Amino acid sequence: QVQLVASGGGLVQAGGSLRLSCVGSGRAFRGYALGWSRQVPGKQREFVAAISWSGGSTKYTDSVEGRFTISRDGAKNTLSLQMNNLKPEDTAVYSCAAANNIATMTSLSDDYWGQGTQVTVSS
Repeated sequence: QVQLVASGGGLVQAGGSLRLSCVGSGRAFRGYALGWSRQVPGKQREFVAAISWSGGSTKYTDSVEGRFTISRDGAKNTLSLQMNNLKPEDTAVYSCAAANNIATMTSLSDDYWGQGTQVTVSS
């Protein structure tokens, strides 16, 4: 499977913002839906957001709706996640992945998610 590499994580205070990026080869992006998930050590991975190949459709988990925005740049083969109004419960390792469609993205196994980036939100 295609694996992508996430970056842009860090330490931020509650209410702050971070922008995550994900890069991969052209093959990794062309024709695929892209998405983000997060995982806290010892807990199940949680789907966060996904965007269709065209960029015309997006899906968010309820807890980030209205605070996070997913976007993609086909020309630069990059995927982004703008995270605003961050909360301590957003603390996790965030990873990105490619899938055939948004529906598939929401249930991808751990093997499909690339190297993640740590996001820590302090209260």
